[in-house]
Amino acid sequence: MIKPSIEELTKDNKYNRYELVIATSKCAHIVTDEYVEQREEAERKITAKETDKPLASMIDPELRDEKAVKNAIKMLYDGEYGIVEETRPK
Repeated sequence: MIKPSIEELTKDNKYNRYELVIATSKCAHIVTDEYVEQREEAERKITAKETDKPLASMIDPELRDEKAVKNAIKMLYDGEYGIVEETRPK
């Protein structure tokens, strides 16, 4: 089970579970894109012989070692990313 729980994330009743799922999904896409970007840059440097470091050492350990959804939930909980409510015209 991923910590923090849904109850912890919705404790102030500001967001419902649906909003939380959508926000987590969007945030996980951002995390995945960041990982891919870092990996491509590291591979480019290795191919161009700009570095002799191993690939794994050039990628952020959190992005490399944790699942994107787990990182997304942590970022939402820590306030690094937030849920923006759309205002709909009446």
